[in-house]
Amino acid sequence: MKRSLFFTLFTTFSLAAGAQVAEAPKDVNGVVDNTPDSIAKAMTARPVPGSSRRGSNPVLFLIGNSTMRTGTLGNGSNGQWGWGYYAHEYFDPTRITVENQALGGMSSRTFYNKLWAPVRDAIRPGDWVIISIGHNDNGPYDSGRARASIPGTGCDTLNVTIKETGEHETVYTYGGYMRRYINDVRARGGNPILMSLTPRNAYDDKGKVVRKPHTQWLMQVAAEEGVPFVDLNEISARKLESYGPWKTDYHFFLDKIHTSRFGAMMNARSAAEGLMASHNPALTPLKAMMRNVQLPVYDVDRTGGRPVVFITGDSTVKNSDSDPDGMWGWGAVANTVFDESKIGIVNAATAGRSCRSYLNEGRWERVYNSLKPGDFVLIQFGHNDIGAIDKPKYRAAIATAKDTCHVYRMQAAKEDKSKQNVIDQKLKSNTQVGSYEVVYSFGWYLKKFIQDVREKGATPILVSLTPRNEWTDGKIERRNDTYGQWYREVAKETGVEFVDLHNLTADFLDKKCGKKEKAMKYFNHDHTHTSLLGAKTNAQNIAKGLRANKSPLAKYLRKN
Repeated sequence: MKRSLFFTLFTTFSLAAGAQVAEAPKDVNGVVDNTPDSIAKAMTARPVPGSSRRGSNPVLFLIGNSTMRTGTLGNGSNGQWGWGYYAHEYFDPTRITVENQALGGMSSRTFYNKLWAPVRDAIRPGDWVIISIGHNDNGPYDSGRARASIPGTGCDTLNVTIKETGEHETVYTYGGYMRRYINDVRARGGNPILMSLTPRNAYDDKGKVVRKPHTQWLMQVAAEEGVPFVDLNEISARKLESYGPWKTDYHFFLDKIHTSRFGAMMNARSAAEGLMASHNPALTPLKAMMRNVQLPVYDVDRTGGRPVVFITGDSTVKNSDSDPDGMWGWGAVANTVFDESKIGIVNAATAGRSCRSYLNEGRWERVYNSLKPGDFVLIQFGHNDIGAIDKPKYRAAIATAKDTCHVYRMQAAKEDKSKQNVIDQKLKSNTQVGSYEVVYSFGWYLKKFIQDVREKGATPILVSLTPRNEWTDGKIERRNDTYGQWYREVAKETGVEFVDLHNLTADFLDKKCGKKEKAMKYFNHDHTHTSLLGAKTNAQNIAKGLRANKSPLAKYLRKN
């Protein structure tokens, strides 16, 4: 048996007479992934290798474990998602298709022995194969799940007999399995890419995400074999380090290795960014088939170094905003209170949105990506955050300010041919019937937005929802025991500035109108949406609240 210098770093042991190799790393993941009795079921979720091919277009095959396809069926039913689910978003489907061939519980060794052959045989000249696997290359060599590879990149081998089955097998080093994948892909005319593992939610004593040794092994093999290498581990780990503990935690779900939807989306983007940033000329043809890698941002005018105030919310903030006699959101008239010579204004609100749907549709990401230190973000939701959580329009949040969440399976709506339902169905949604989603509380979504803004060096400001034109005993409706309370609880917990527009405008309407009929000129179409006069009134009350708070944003208001 050949030996490499690497093994002097590890304790050795013997499984057979005269056979000493490095002890396999212990399983530090602390999770139980697919076991043999669930693998058959899990495999039904994987596409038949090569079945996604369109005509003569190439296929990008993804080879990995549960961090690429997590859960027995990989459908998020347990709140966990693998990044392979989102990888296709970065490739032009008219030029290349993406097949997530990963399966939870696999190591480089077990995937090669049990799943690789049909994938290998489906590879055609010009195809691409990303190999990112190794989280499970630990534990016993010859018993139990028997999935460990020999640590390192040497040429060592170990002949074992699996205790439970009596099966004889030759075990190779981690690097040895990588070379086997590479050689097989090349033999079929494909293009192999090595990619390091996703990071775990584990930090060292210096506050840095722990890096696994597999990165160095993969870099070495990639250099020796002349194949592209993308350090996914490093790209995503740096992002997690910039997020802080609270945000990092929700990028994982149930344990420290499997990602939530947030973490899976982050890793998918990191993988795409790594491919696009690579200077390896071998990746040029693949990069030409990629899309959406550049971060979505607002085209912001920062002339003269002006900061920008971003306004987020629903139709009470942004509406048709064109007909003087139509419906208006106060964000459309924000320039009546903010001095645009001192600060830029971006009305990023969208009608019909809740905290949840605003986030799910990528609208918050665009704001987040656009932020610069010194900017401000006004955050106002609530009108659309009520209703059924798991039915169209799929936008309600759990009704509390406390941090909580639950996995919901999205249901179909009951048949409804009413005019309102027709309007509702026109609202865009990325949610599909039968899909799973981890839905959080109203307060959690607000806290996420607040943390994101602060992470960018900008200032978040909570703004309570506008009042509705509903009256009882000469007083306009107040929702201080629900959304008003939750806003206050979040403001207290986070220390964020809070402008109570709900009560500021309600106080004004109580004093000015005294009843619904007189207040109707401030509303349009219904009891929620404002007229141009109502929008201007809300904007003025925003300014009033900022001044009363002695807000840092107040210095950018127009002079009275």
